[in-house]
Amino acid sequence: MQSSLLKNKTASGWWTPDTRHPTSDIRNPEPEYDAVKTAIIRVTHPIFLVNLDGRIATARGGSVSVSDPQSSIPDPQSSAKGGYPLLAYAPALHPRSLGDPIFKETYGLRYAYIAGAMANGITSVKMVEEMGRAGMIGFFGAAGLPLSEVEAAIDQLYNAGGVQGSLAEGFPFGFNLIHSPNDPELEAGVVDLYLRRGIQLVSASAYMDLTLPLVYFRVKGICRDSQGRIVCPNKIIAKVSRIEVARKFFSPPPEKLLTQLIETRMITKEEAELAASVPVAEDLTAEADSGGHTDNRPALSLLPTIIALRNELTEKYKYERPPCVGLAGGISTPESAAAAFAMGAAYVLTGSVNHACVEAGTSETVRQMLAAARQADVTMAPAADMFELGVKVQVLKRGTMFPLRAAKLYDLYCRYDSLEAIPHDQKAILQRDFFRKSFQEEWEQTKKFFAVQDPVQITRAEKDPKHKMALLFRSYLGLSSRWATRGEPSRKIDYQIWCGPALGAFNEWVKGSFLEKPENRKVVDVAMNLLLGAAIVTRANWLRCQGIPLPADVGKFAPAELSEISELGIDI
Repeated sequence: MQSSLLKNKTASGWWTPDTRHPTSDIRNPEPEYDAVKTAIIRVTHPIFLVNLDGRIATARGGSVSVSDPQSSIPDPQSSAKGGYPLLAYAPALHPRSLGDPIFKETYGLRYAYIAGAMANGITSVKMVEEMGRAGMIGFFGAAGLPLSEVEAAIDQLYNAGGVQGSLAEGFPFGFNLIHSPNDPELEAGVVDLYLRRGIQLVSASAYMDLTLPLVYFRVKGICRDSQGRIVCPNKIIAKVSRIEVARKFFSPPPEKLLTQLIETRMITKEEAELAASVPVAEDLTAEADSGGHTDNRPALSLLPTIIALRNELTEKYKYERPPCVGLAGGISTPESAAAAFAMGAAYVLTGSVNHACVEAGTSETVRQMLAAARQADVTMAPAADMFELGVKVQVLKRGTMFPLRAAKLYDLYCRYDSLEAIPHDQKAILQRDFFRKSFQEEWEQTKKFFAVQDPVQITRAEKDPKHKMALLFRSYLGLSSRWATRGEPSRKIDYQIWCGPALGAFNEWVKGSFLEKPENRKVVDVAMNLLLGAAIVTRANWLRCQGIPLPADVGKFAPAELSEISELGIDI
């Protein structure tokens, strides 16, 4: 088959062995496909494929001369030196080279890879630290946590050597800032905490519109440097799945919000004037079908559309530095990571695959459940933080009844105006199986929570029976995720575990490897295997695009331990 396929293939140049130095590698080209496979995996070295008597062979070392295939003629001089017609060439592709160099320079990274913020501290201090030390970046999962716990995490990361701004002496890290439409005071409190503690990088998630606290974070402290360039000390990497929301983040802050900030003396007029020249988001992640808050968007259509919008608004506003666009949702195999970079993603962001890692702030039970998940084992369920709006999150359905029970609560909320209006038999089921206590007992617990978090909600609930019902139902939704992270054995059937179909693909890929067992899953191991695998897949595709017929298994990559990856000349 090789001979027939190569019969009409024109050589693109010549490969010649290096005979000048006795120590140089001047082996004859190797015709076996195993040699091609090995060459592709050695990503820090170029690949030369030559025609050896009608067969594809792998050459190592030496030099090449390249010509236009349409006008190439045999090179008798190279042939006389023992050269061979060059069929295809793939340059070295270190995993560091994947992604946008501007993005990596901005945040002091070696790799264009983010561990996304999973709420309730699932993206833990330990996970963020491990990512930072490996030359990547992680965002602490601050959503759902009280301010005291968020500040404690800030202290821990600073004490561990994390830095904001100059990265010469420490590792980079960021924190999550989640949209809280039902609790705007909490969102404002989180921003105040970040500004007070010097947190200059946030991942803005679940936003449906821009808010005053978000814009305040972005523009506070904006100034010009000694060369007259606008400097934004506070950076936002937004996570967005809707075009209309992406447009807001790619645009300068709305004048209405800037005016409000000036009137309340939160920013100066000078800061507002400079803010008109920068986008709200320094960079933006196109979030496709993911775990947690998601619109289940397909990555193949979402990313190109978001990039096109970025280009349009960069031209409109004449930004000096266009926002970088990365991709999240579905990044869990070498092929998906390679596809993201091939489509122009500046970086990739992972979530579901990290949830099952040992550094995740969750229970061993949850990690075991996630390691057994398949792609079809996920579904959508009502979200605790935006319950009344009908917003949903993607969760694991295998091994838990949470999705069904959460859907039932939302259905009852939509159908009835108060707890008293719910039919008696349904109330009995809720109190016996869902809350495991009376509505009154559950309400007393709910009041204690909101007395600390947002007392206004209690006052409103006492006047509005439907709102009281919503708060009560939200208590079950909120506790279900905490039962999971704590591994509460009596509540396993109610675990809310955020997860997307990407984890099922990951589990399939790592089957039979050391990463199959959850106790071996470390966030940096997962990241490096995905990045190395993406480089391997990309190089194999480069060869195929040059007309080289490769077996299906050439370019496939099975997970390797970090020691094996280091042996390939890849720094970790």
